[in-house]
Amino acid sequence: MGRVNWRPGNMLYPLPAVMVSVADKDGKPNIFTVAWTGTVCSNPPMVSISVRPERYSYHCIEETGEFVINLTTKELTKAADFCGVRSGRDVDKFAEMNLTPWPGQKVSAPQIAESPVSLECRVTQKIELGSHTMFVAEVVSVSVDEKWMDETGRFHLEKADPIVYSHGTYYGLGEAIGTFGYSVAKKKKKKR
Repeated sequence: MGRVNWRPGNMLYPLPAVMVSVADKDGKPNIFTVAWTGTVCSNPPMVSISVRPERYSYHCIEETGEFVINLTTKELTKAADFCGVRSGRDVDKFAEMNLTPWPGQKVSAPQIAESPVSLECRVTQKIELGSHTMFVAEVVSVSVDEKWMDETGRFHLEKADPIVYSHGTYYGLGEAIGTFGYSVAKKKKKKR
């Protein structure tokens, strides 16, 4: 068995493919798709997105310091792809993809009503890295679609069919193979 060495590159896959919604200082909304995103801190809750400065939405984030990360699903895959390859300079992506802008609770950027989870974010730090600028942001509000909640108030994101992005391809998630801590959990004794 061998291994092949490639030149350095970003091969940390799969990644969430999220739709980030923004609004400029005049309130004009836009959506763009981001795969360079992730959790950076749990207390306070913080995330990051990395954006190329030439993207249309980049100036919106700079103007307002706000954005919303909207998780995507199998049903939203076409919209996620469209919002990643079309520019808000040329098209109203909310209208074109039949998506509903939902008012943010703590930020001026809209949520996407069809998303199962929307994270409202305020930028705390901007780091210019090269091809991308990383916006580190505090999550100031979380909104979930109640249709994915059960009668006990538990949220079931897995039922929404979330998607991931891996090297140019979108994938659905498979079946669960374990839960956090299952490798060290004590086995239950069988009753006789």
